[in-house]
Amino acid sequence: MRKAIAVSLVLYTQILHANELSDLKERIMLLEKAQKATEQEKLQKALSKNNSFNQKSFIPDISLILSGSAVSRNIKNSDYEGYGIDGFVDAVDEIPFNKNRGFNFNYAELGMYSDVGPYFTANAIFHLHPTGLEIEEAYITTKRLPENLEIKAGKFRSGFGRINAIHRHAQHFVVQPLVYEAMLGVEGINDAGIALHWVAPTENYLLVGVEAMQGNNELSFGYPETNNLFVAYLKTGFDFSDNVTALVGGSIAKGKTTNNKNATLYGGELTLQYIIDSYSALKWQSEYLSRDKAGVKQAGYYTQLLYDLNRNWKFGGRYDALNKNAANSPEDLRKYSAIVQYRPFEFSKLRLQFTKDRSKSFGGVRQTEHMLALEFLVETGAHGAHAF
Repeated sequence: MRKAIAVSLVLYTQILHANELSDLKERIMLLEKAQKATEQEKLQKALSKNNSFNQKSFIPDISLILSGSAVSRNIKNSDYEGYGIDGFVDAVDEIPFNKNRGFNFNYAELGMYSDVGPYFTANAIFHLHPTGLEIEEAYITTKRLPENLEIKAGKFRSGFGRINAIHRHAQHFVVQPLVYEAMLGVEGINDAGIALHWVAPTENYLLVGVEAMQGNNELSFGYPETNNLFVAYLKTGFDFSDNVTALVGGSIAKGKTTNNKNATLYGGELTLQYIIDSYSALKWQSEYLSRDKAGVKQAGYYTQLLYDLNRNWKFGGRYDALNKNAANSPEDLRKYSAIVQYRPFEFSKLRLQFTKDRSKSFGGVRQTEHMLALEFLVETGAHGAHAF
């Protein structure tokens, strides 16, 4: 009897050990499966990040902006082509915006933006005119330089002044300021080059920028034999109170004219904004530009006041003047503008502007231009925030 009991205990122990071993093996298998699942999940997360295995990260954000207008003008289309500004522009080569009395399709702007790995972003903006395609901007920008530094390289709009870097659809008026039109033309300083920006680690906004550009703008520069334009600017912003913000800046651009003479352009800017409530504000903006081109000194300015009534309606007025001109050229070149803007929703604008322009000559004869323009703008797709 005792022997049978002993044998039974031995068999039971072996069976129990075998069961425990089987359970242990099963647990190990489950742990291995769980570990493999975790590793697979980590791998999928890694692949979903911005790397060469993730195709979606290379699809750029795309935007499309359409601009058209209906224009009434007291100058015939045939006379308006090739107008001049005495002392500044003999005859314009191209009028891309609001050229005709009647209807105008100004442009379709196609924009693309994408990250390029962890170190760069790429931007490209194309203007599709009725007569062709133009590369407005195409450049890369660094993302991870130390000490708040940033490098931009490619073709881009210079940071000179207040509005040179702002695209036409984002500016406040249908027609650009007279001093920009006279000294820099429709395109402004928009050229191939490289820029270095530094934002100071201070409580108030402080930006320092330097640029080296090809210098193709023939109204102020344009020497064709080598890159000739160098730009520098300092801009700062600060709050006077919870409702009042100021932006102040100074810029300088030095280069060579088409006949290899020295040219220097200076700019000063001031913007004040008073916030009334969430959708209502007053903004006063002014710029003064002064040019020394081969010993000929010229200057001009604009000042404008804008009132955002609410999220839909905006009203504004602007005064332009060229107050210093070349010898034997008029110094009373003036332009007056008033605008009403209606935004039915966030990404569309209807702008009605009246302009009285006493700065232009048509066929060599100075004549006052009266223009009434109704412009529509539509923005679609991923589009960055506009400048303050």
